[in-house]
Amino acid sequence: MPYPGIFRKLVKKLLASRGLTITSLNPGRPTMDNACRAIAARGHSISAVIDIGASDGRWSLDFMRYYPNSQYLLIEAQPVHEPKLKTFCQAHPNSQYVLAAAGEAAGKIYFDAAVPLGGQASYTPFAEHNLVVPVTTVDIEVESRKLPGPYLVKLDTHGFEAPILRGAQRTLANTEAIVMECYNYRIAPECLLFDEMVAHLRGLGFRCVDLADPMFRPHDDTLWQMDLVFVRTDWPGLDSLDYD
Repeated sequence: MPYPGIFRKLVKKLLASRGLTITSLNPGRPTMDNACRAIAARGHSISAVIDIGASDGRWSLDFMRYYPNSQYLLIEAQPVHEPKLKTFCQAHPNSQYVLAAAGEAAGKIYFDAAVPLGGQASYTPFAEHNLVVPVTTVDIEVESRKLPGPYLVKLDTHGFEAPILRGAQRTLANTEAIVMECYNYRIAPECLLFDEMVAHLRGLGFRCVDLADPMFRPHDDTLWQMDLVFVRTDWPGLDSLDYD
């Protein structure tokens, strides 16, 4: 059909005259895999991926399907993951890792190591499962390794996002997209709630364009967390007001 847009508008008008509308359900869309696929489909240029809270590399492995030629830096604080991180980097020569927490300044920091796939950095020690680990900054690691931009920065850091962003100011200046786990409850002293984070990142030059994997806590069925995708406010797609 030569004019699909016109045809769709005619169909919508016909249905509207009868009180009907067409709604796209996009079944299964709010998943991390679909959000990553959408980043690639939009054509974002990403030369290096900074995976903060990388655990054993599983997120980078999944994202690598869409950006196989990018460089990958995996930042992880928990020593339990180092054997798998070594294996991951041996299998993928375009990747490297650093065993440290990310923060706003280099040094040492406390870390809750109770859950291997969880964990949380803190300026004060935890009562249990407390580790003292090195802390670095995104800017230090990116610049010392001469990683090329533009960047994608992914954060799975359980409430410690604001200090990490403060230590990534130069990197963010050449960042194309951010993938961040955000929260509806203040799970740590430094945690910004998801609406606060959206406003904070808007001030840093980023807009939210996608969400993935919303989680609801069982006892009251309220929103607990979700992953949000941010792009630069000058991304041309944000200028379009068309729905179709």
